Amino acid sequence: MKMKMRKFVLWLLLLPGVLITGYVQAQKITVQASIDSTQLWIGQQTLMTFEVSQQPGQLVLTPLFSDTIIDGIELVEPVKSDTTQTADGHLLVRQQYLVTAFTDSLYLIPAFPFVSEGEDTVWSNPLSLKVIQPFEIDTASNSITDIKDVAAPKFSWKYFFRQALPWMIGLLVLAAIIWLLIRLLRKKPVLPMSQPVKVIPPHELALGKLQQLKDEKLWQQNRQKEYHTALTDILREYLELSFDIPAPELTSDELLTHLSFLRKENKNAYTALQQILQLADLVKFAKWYALPEENELSYGHAIEFINLTKTEEKEDNGIS
Repeated sequence: MKMKMRKFVLWLLLLPGVLITGYVQAQKITVQASIDSTQLWIGQQTLMTFEVSQQPGQLVLTPLFSDTIIDGIELVEPVKSDTTQTADGHLLVRQQYLVTAFTDSLYLIPAFPFVSEGEDTVWSNPLSLKVIQPFEIDTASNSITDIKDVAAPKFSWKYFFRQALPWMIGLLVLAAIIWLLIRLLRKKPVLPMSQPVKVIPPHELALGKLQQLKDEKLWQQNRQKEYHTALTDILREYLELSFDIPAPELTSDELLTHLSFLRKENKNAYTALQQILQLADLVKFAKWYALPEENELSYGHAIEFINLTKTEEKEDNGIS
């Protein structure tokens, strides 16, 4: 009985110490420092990170850096901090610094203090950073030169037109407004009255071209192929305008097939066209040498065909 009482008293004496030790361990913080690259070229950048594990609501004082971490390692961006909660309920505070260096050297980054409530100080682990000069600088070839005068920029037409374009457009709009006002004050129409365009009938157009062909005297210059080509082209154009058929794209046989109705309605016209096309094909494709009488006959048949098939349009005098 006395033994049990002694153990109970001993437990009561040890209990506050156990509770205090557990509380202190619960308040303990940890700090881990790391750097993404331990070696980089001059001017390159890397991230240096401090990870602090602490209790929720616990106040931790962290190092403050202004422009440099240490002499030679410069800050590029201010600290970026984010906090996450771990599975055991602790808070993981991550502070990141983007740093760079411009001197070829091996930098030793010392441990930094992190102070929690109750003046409990934890130090980060030290780091190292090797900064390398990627190329060799030839200082012997460098020389000091005189300061040059301020150089005038080259004249740029592109810049000139870009600046002058709004003014040019404004002047054109102003000139158009003034012109319209003058026309209105003089009571003149803004747009000139369009004159009716005289439409030349297809047969007159064809006969005029035939006369020009005759004046050129092609076959008399031994240019028979050009003569018969021009002659048939004139007739094909006339047929396209008068009969609404794609005559320029048709062969001679296809063209005669389209005009087969002329065999009954106007046999003389059909016969005249047939003679023109057959002789022209012989000259153009079979290297046939036509006699002067044949050339004259084709020309006469062309005029005859147009006169037999033309459509006379009566002039409208407004009398019903």
